[in-house]
Amino acid sequence: MATIYHNPRCSKSRAALQLLQARDGDLTVIHYLDTPPSAAEIRNLLEQLEMRPEQLLRRGESVYKSLDLKHKLDDDAALIEAMAANPILIERPIVIVDDQAVIGRPTERVVELLES
Repeated sequence: MATIYHNPRCSKSRAALQLLQARDGDLTVIHYLDTPPSAAEIRNLLEQLEMRPEQLLRRGESVYKSLDLKHKLDDDAALIEAMAANPILIERPIVIVDDQAVIGRPTERVVELLES
């Protein structure tokens, strides 16, 4: 079973979704902008991704600048709360298979996850 945190407006996210649909019939699609993950869910994702919160941030988003997150990169709790409140800050797509996860950029990372 696979899960994808998906943004249909993102070409990389659409490509990862198409790949998953072609390879795995048992798929959960989470439109994370419509159904944002909680802070606890983000912490869990970070564990699965083996990443720190700053690595999951989309720094080009205007909300990143308006919240002045550049000066909070060492404050994991603040970054997680910011992502929970503003899911546009979360890098995408996130693909989970079993207890392992990757950011599906490039889509080859999704293939590697499926084959592991």
